[in-house]
Amino acid sequence: MRNLGSLVVFAALVVAAASSGSAFMPGEWYAALNKPSWTPPNWVFPVAWTILYILIAIAGWLAWRAGGWTPAIRAWGAGLVLNALWSYLMFGRHDIALALVDLCALWATVIVFIVTAWPISRSASYLFLPYFAWVTFAGALNFAVWQMN
Repeated sequence: MRNLGSLVVFAALVVAAASSGSAFMPGEWYAALNKPSWTPPNWVFPVAWTILYILIAIAGWLAWRAGGWTPAIRAWGAGLVLNALWSYLMFGRHDIALALVDLCALWATVIVFIVTAWPISRSASYLFLPYFAWVTFAGALNFAVWQMN
């Protein structure tokens, strides 16, 4: 499964996780929340996530191809689950605090992936750097929204 065909599997896993974002949309509840002035406009989120999901799939595939079932792949998979869970917690349950806890755990899995993928695929680690930056920003935004509401 380490050939190009496995890229399709990684892409499908990412699409499945991303689908939670479309299943649980921000809606009126989120629009009514107080948000910091540095909140990006709504159109930024789908653009950023589309790019990030592509990078996440490729990074996971590169790490898999280089090493198989390594700690990096386990962190990648755990992060994908936490990524999917965030939309449900924030927009489905309207639980800003629990979404923040989830995001902190996701942030940790991103770091673990970067560190554990480094010895087997530096390219995979590099591809996760924009994800790390975005999750860091998203965590700050989630925290600010939680504090303001």
